[in-house]
Amino acid sequence: MESPAVTFTLAYLVFAVCFVFPPDEVRSAGLTVQSLLAAWLGSEDAAFVQYHLRRSTGTLLAHSLLPLGYYLGMCFAAPEKHLCFFYLASKGWKTFFFFAVLFPAVTSALAYYWSRKGWNNHPLARTLAVHALPQSGWRAVASSINMEFRRIDKFATGAPGARVIVTDTWVIKVTTYCLHVAQQQDIHLTVTDSRQHELTPDSNMPVQFLTIRVASINPYVKAFDI
Repeated sequence: MESPAVTFTLAYLVFAVCFVFPPDEVRSAGLTVQSLLAAWLGSEDAAFVQYHLRRSTGTLLAHSLLPLGYYLGMCFAAPEKHLCFFYLASKGWKTFFFFAVLFPAVTSALAYYWSRKGWNNHPLARTLAVHALPQSGWRAVASSINMEFRRIDKFATGAPGARVIVTDTWVIKVTTYCLHVAQQQDIHLTVTDSRQHELTPDSNMPVQFLTIRVASINPYVKAFDI
């Protein structure tokens, strides 16, 4: 690749990493999926579960567009490759373009399927359904979580895409694409790792970081780490 193409590739790689794993500076600038789709996502405080149904779906769609964005950028960064004219591009670039279009097409179809019937098909809805009583559904569980999340006595820590939230009844781990949910009365906690840091930016005191395995007695609830 010529110098402009190399420069663009490196710049786009940095952009993609920061977009998928946004540091504090990127969040402050509002260059995150949550900020860009804020009008569609709604308020997390008002409807926590519904917010994350949309957030996880929107995040998957946005991230799936990154390869296509790179291809379109290379059309201008490397005009000698004739990428704007698909039939003139090399076999390797044709293959790349095929998958760059396929990814968002598949995720769009998946997002549409998830949103059908009031998000009944979304993985988060299925996750919540395993906690529902026999005569209720996942929406009853969502209502319980929404209500407890609005309380001021909940515990929440971590960045928006990697948070741990503990309410009176629930332990929740928020990740980029999904939520892990467990009911406190059903879980066993196991310390799986311990690391001690002598100094931190906020304190001169040693700080210990623990990795805790959250395992539920409910066989349908997948264990997760916090």
